[in-house]
Amino acid sequence: MTTLEYLNDHKDKFLNELLDLLRIPSVSADKKFDGDVRNAAMFVKDQLIAAGVDYAELCETKGHPIVYAEKIIDSTFPTVLVYGHYDVQPADPYELWDHPPFEPIVKNDRIYARGACDDKGQMYMHVKAFEAMIETNTLTCNVKFMIEGEEEVGSDNLEAFIKEEKQKLLADVILISDTSIINNDTPSITVGLRGLSYLEVEVTGPNKDLHSGVYGGAIANPINILTKLIADMQDEEGRITLPGFYDDVLEYSEAQRAEMAKAPFDLDHYKKELNIEEVKGEKGFSTIERVGIRPCLDVNGIWGGYTGPGSKTVLPSKAFAKISTRLVSNQNSGKITQMIIKYFEENAPKSVKVKVTPHHGGTPAVVSTHSNGYQAASKAFEQSWGKTPIPTMEGGSIPIVALFMQELKIEPILLGFGLDSDDIHSPNESYGLFNYYKGIETIAYFYGHFSQISKKS
Repeated sequence: MTTLEYLNDHKDKFLNELLDLLRIPSVSADKKFDGDVRNAAMFVKDQLIAAGVDYAELCETKGHPIVYAEKIIDSTFPTVLVYGHYDVQPADPYELWDHPPFEPIVKNDRIYARGACDDKGQMYMHVKAFEAMIETNTLTCNVKFMIEGEEEVGSDNLEAFIKEEKQKLLADVILISDTSIINNDTPSITVGLRGLSYLEVEVTGPNKDLHSGVYGGAIANPINILTKLIADMQDEEGRITLPGFYDDVLEYSEAQRAEMAKAPFDLDHYKKELNIEEVKGEKGFSTIERVGIRPCLDVNGIWGGYTGPGSKTVLPSKAFAKISTRLVSNQNSGKITQMIIKYFEENAPKSVKVKVTPHHGGTPAVVSTHSNGYQAASKAFEQSWGKTPIPTMEGGSIPIVALFMQELKIEPILLGFGLDSDDIHSPNESYGLFNYYKGIETIAYFYGHFSQISKKS
């Protein structure tokens, strides 16, 4: 029996197992879900054992555990290290979901649930591809799995684990499925990821909420000041105004930008899908470039004062905002974080106090299109899709990718199968059955091609 035949015969089993995993609300950002996060780790460990690894374990950290497992079939064979995460983003606001986020449903050939694509669905493809190769005796590489539970909160404890366990993690390539393809007719491989700096700002005015009629116009309003400070961080052309922000940004040549522009992109469809009249961003760059090779700054949440039903004429004591910057090649997350802190501290008026708390960050990453791993991934797509994948730059961040390259000296391959329309991090997140099954198939093909290419090099 071939790997593809095994996959086709076990589609229902593979789907039902994923649905069971999606029922576990493994939200790493909220302590009330800590027990569920551990349950998800145990689920992954048990499924790896059932799939045929030599052994699997939960590696404890200061936070959530890391699932480690391996199958060593021959010390002379190349080794693939699989990375993924079993934690998910918070599902709030729950009322915007068409169905409860942790009660997965399959509708119109899509799986709807928090984590369906990011990253449970994509991570679990690797477990099932491994099972299919074991059951059909077609596995041609050693395999190690490192599945963490803190990716959505910065992967702080994974860094310590990697530094302590370098020998355990020795491999020839790292496979990561936490990215997307252009569309189901146009496969692609992500070769660039933006970095991240994430902070929370707190602005305090008077020592208590005040009556806006009695005090309005005489006392600084923290919300007014915070929104003005945020607005001043960007100009009318979409450029970030912080001094030195663009000093390290890698500029691409016209020829390189022309190559990026070859990726199919329908701007009208893009706007229609988002129900917007026009796009907006840094002047002089296309939409694809704005989310791939240019940095940006966004407010991810802002609150203060009275937000309940009806009206309450209050001048608030405090205002808060969560702010993130997406960074590109050569920018340093720590440097940008300090730049933002300095901006708020120096520009906030004396009528308020300001406190900036860094949360987490990540380094941008660019991987080669000439490595054995990339060539194997390209051939795997050609075998499953019948098309050569296009290398693309992606706007999201996977902070651990740069760490892998720095600490393990291994080039990651970002073999993702999601779509921009999967609504990751949003209500009604989903993942296509086509992508789930095609991903398993393509991953299995990768091993065969990587083994062959490694022998030749």
